[in-house]
Amino acid sequence: MTTQPPIDATQAEASAPRPQALIDAMGDQGETNETGTSLWVGAFHRLRRNPAAIVGAVIVLSFILVALLAPVLAPYGPDSTARWANQITPSRLPEFSAEHPLGLDPFGSDLLTQLIYGARQSLIIGVVSTLLGLLGGAVLGLLAGAFGGWVDTIVMRIVDILLSIPALLLAVSVAAIMGRRPEALMVAIAAAQVPIFARLLRGSMLKQRKQDYVLAATSLGLRPRTIVMGHVLPNSLGPVIVQATLILATAIIEVAALSYLGMGAPDPTVAEWGRMLVKAQERLESYPHLTLLPGLCIAVTALGFTLLGEALREALDPKTRK
Repeated sequence: MTTQPPIDATQAEASAPRPQALIDAMGDQGETNETGTSLWVGAFHRLRRNPAAIVGAVIVLSFILVALLAPVLAPYGPDSTARWANQITPSRLPEFSAEHPLGLDPFGSDLLTQLIYGARQSLIIGVVSTLLGLLGGAVLGLLAGAFGGWVDTIVMRIVDILLSIPALLLAVSVAAIMGRRPEALMVAIAAAQVPIFARLLRGSMLKQRKQDYVLAATSLGLRPRTIVMGHVLPNSLGPVIVQATLILATAIIEVAALSYLGMGAPDPTVAEWGRMLVKAQERLESYPHLTLLPGLCIAVTALGFTLLGEALREALDPKTRK
């Protein structure tokens, strides 16, 4: 009779079947640990399965392509206003034609050309203003989250003062001081975004400072600057990046709003969706497409950034992972 070799306790535990309840409880975390998938790669896989993320990505990508390829897609140049100005009368605009598929606007410009170049203007101002707001908010949030104490108190009181002013009113004030030019719109919109990014980064850094890896790094003798810049700050940027995607939608709307209020470029050859809405009000009953088309461009573009940002936030949030 042969005797079976004794089974080691470790081998028995490893070979034992894993309870199904434990497998279900592990969810995505277990999958991520076993396959070695990083947080951002896992988020990308979840975005691919989210219909809202796909729709938002298609809208955003289409908007970016139209803005970048405006000289190729537009049938005319943005400075062709005076070319058909003699066809515009106070009571009548030319009808649609093969030369002008969407007709002419009240300035005498081809409407399709103005819509395409308006996308480029909105993209440039929206992206630059968001980057400026992100940079300014990151500096304030980094100071408050890294130093704490009296530095945190002073910085957050400044942020509270900025938050007490309505965003549009703050943007209008800055634009009025700097004058009517695209750079003024960028700075004006960025000034309203700074306190949002500052509070978000500060809160994220305070949460990361309580994690075990910070205590371990401190025990190993790493300098506070190394811990903050090399560990705490990189791990705190996820919510800020998601918020930047959502802020882009707000920036597109604020660009149109400031142009609507007369804070845009004074040159009529510079295409702006907001200014197109202003001029179209005079002919709203007779030519409603002059208002509907730029308004639809603003709404669809903002919707695309909102859908993509919300889907990205859900993909990165461990509480909502599926």
